[in-house]
Amino acid sequence: MDSLDRDLLRDSMEQVHMIQYRLLTAQSRQKSYADRRVRAFVFMEGDHVWLRVSPMKGVMRFGKKGKLNPRFIGPFVILSRVGEEAYKLALPPSLKLGPDLTFEEEPIAIFDRQIRKLRTKEIASMKVQWKHQSAREES
Repeated sequence: MDSLDRDLLRDSMEQVHMIQYRLLTAQSRQKSYADRRVRAFVFMEGDHVWLRVSPMKGVMRFGKKGKLNPRFIGPFVILSRVGEEAYKLALPPSLKLGPDLTFEEEPIAIFDRQIRKLRTKEIASMKVQWKHQSAREES
């Protein structure tokens, strides 16, 4: 290996280290920007909160699939604080959870029914009140 090859290798390694340093600097700057917007929520006993129902691909919840799945259910009362970001909620007895923490949603009433006619088919749509939703959350 002659001196030209060693110089080329050293220059390449220096450039790689410089690029890595600049990437770390940019990541740190972006993290500081994002951290400014984040604030910790602390809830107290007796507060009402909504429970997030995590959407999972391919799983049908509440008889709906995809973007029509409800993202939150509730509101529920906080009974106690279990961990730093975990709380024990007062879930209604009618909300029977399975071993994998899923539950079945049942319709209570149909408020409206509409049939839309397309060129080749008809599509029926209904406004339904579900068992664990208030009247203002109808879908």
